[in-house]
Amino acid sequence: MTSTKSTLNLRKRSMAIMLAAAAFGTSSAAIAGLAPVDLGTAGTFAILSKTGVTDVYKSSVTGNVGSSPITGAAILLSCPEVSGMIFSVDAAGPLPCTVNAAPYLTLAVLDMEIAYLDAAARTSPDFTEVGAGEIGGLTLRPGLYKWGTGVKISNDVTLTGGPDDVFIFQIAGSLRQASATRVTLAGGAQAKNIFWQVAEGVAIGTTAHFEGVVLAKTLVAVKTGASVQGRLLAQTAVTLQMNAVTQPAP
Repeated sequence: MTSTKSTLNLRKRSMAIMLAAAAFGTSSAAIAGLAPVDLGTAGTFAILSKTGVTDVYKSSVTGNVGSSPITGAAILLSCPEVSGMIFSVDAAGPLPCTVNAAPYLTLAVLDMEIAYLDAAARTSPDFTEVGAGEIGGLTLRPGLYKWGTGVKISNDVTLTGGPDDVFIFQIAGSLRQASATRVTLAGGAQAKNIFWQVAEGVAIGTTAHFEGVVLAKTLVAVKTGASVQGRLLAQTAVTLQMNAVTQPAP
């Protein structure tokens, strides 16, 4: 009898929490406590890559830029394009904004790889194969998403949630955002809590706008005039073409 009453009380309490969440707009992800991906020292960069950063002048990067283990000569941004510092393994990047920071970069790249594995290893997704890989035109709420394919953003997509809500997108293929489309945040959602773990390449189309932290296994290509509110963390290269990349507020 006591056990039955305890079970009933637990069910009532769970129902009360769910009703309160609905009333105050708290997401299921917040209730479940989906933790953000810890970027470690990689989180001190707006752009971090392993094989360089190419650029079609003029881009604007708000934050730090780094690349390792390739030489700093493979970082083709100029100092006026970067509000922070450029970190390289040999200070061969543009002067005077490039600093030789090989040990720090080694740690940052390792943290980037660990963050990628963390995001990829999250289990029990809240949503699977949403839109069969086409999320353009959708409004997505916080949670862990998983696709066994690539993902396309062919039309505007909205991510809606509170300021502490977390989105993690596990993408087994590539991520392709069409030109002139937007990833829009609503309800107080923040770019720093949105993580795109992509096993193949990422392409952000011409004049498109993107939100969130990209954890890419390969290339991140940002096309002409596109803008990013987030971070581009690539295990190969990042290519820019007259872009604005702004790291999220801490």
